Amino acid sequence: MNRRPTLAVVAEAAGVSLKTASRVLNGEPNVAAATRERVQDAAASLGFRRNAVAADLARGGFSRLVGFITGDLGNQFYSALASGIERELREHGLQLLTASSDEDPEREGSLTGELLERRVGALIVTPAGADHSALRGEIAAGLPVVVVDRPAAGMDVDTVIIDNRGGTRAATRHLLDHGHRRIAFVGDDPHLWTYQERSAEFLATMADAGVAGAERWVRSGAHSAAAARELVVELLSAPEPPTAVLAANNRATVGTLQALRDVPGGRDIAVVGFDDFELADLLGITVVAYDAVEMGRRAAELAVARSAEPDRTVERVMLPTRVLARGSGERGPVDNAAR
Repeated sequence: MNRRPTLAVVAEAAGVSLKTASRVLNGEPNVAAATRERVQDAAASLGFRRNAVAADLARGGFSRLVGFITGDLGNQFYSALASGIERELREHGLQLLTASSDEDPEREGSLTGELLERRVGALIVTPAGADHSALRGEIAAGLPVVVVDRPAAGMDVDTVIIDNRGGTRAATRHLLDHGHRRIAFVGDDPHLWTYQERSAEFLATMADAGVAGAERWVRSGAHSAAAARELVVELLSAPEPPTAVLAANNRATVGTLQALRDVPGGRDIAVVGFDDFELADLLGITVVAYDAVEMGRRAAELAVARSAEPDRTVERVMLPTRVLARGSGERGPVDNAAR
């Protein structure tokens, strides 16, 4: 079986010592031009590829890889985050290594350990769990850590989030202003900080509007479109069904639309989704929008800045949200229960 040529094989082919071959291929100075050319020719003919990570670690540093532990790469939101991170890192000669926790705290912990073993130069995390104590020693040792989308409990690190409460408040008021009082809130897993923030603000806004007992229209567990669809179908079959739905993530919005398509009278229900998504504008879906790519870019920017200046003041960046009215959130209430 063919194996990748080693540095020792290149040195032997070029007729130089291992140390000299290493200096040439690592771009170090003070090597005779003829010797440099001989080593480079040998490396090219053998198909040798320098292990940049190993070279960085051999010099006692971190690699030029930046680890990103995301929630779910299959979700458009996380893909946009990764895109923003990668674009910013590229400007600094850094590369992104991405892994998905699938919103599982245990898997997040395992992935964190694996990335730390690879001595990544920085770590960007979308926290799924509440315990990040394993990172405290690494942070104390100088590893730049940035959390994005959700804060990390018990750690004072650079953080990039969006205005979850402001966006939820604006969406709920938008539906209230169009005459709705029976508004459902369909969100993700309840252990997630974003769900807690959005659901709490929804209930507070409903209470401020004088709507009592709004908790009966709150549902969690919409981590997939299929799960959201089931929750919305159940809500609409209740004796006092909602006349509007605030879907608290992009997959919940898709599942809500699927349910409304299939349930009699469902097309009369008003919908506002949290997170924009592909084709939402063509479908006329009102959403709470923000720039997820910029969110990722800012997280990478903070990681790079922390690498250059470890003692800089910790930053907490909150990006704004806005309601994009496209039609689905501007329908007035229709009492389908009376039909």
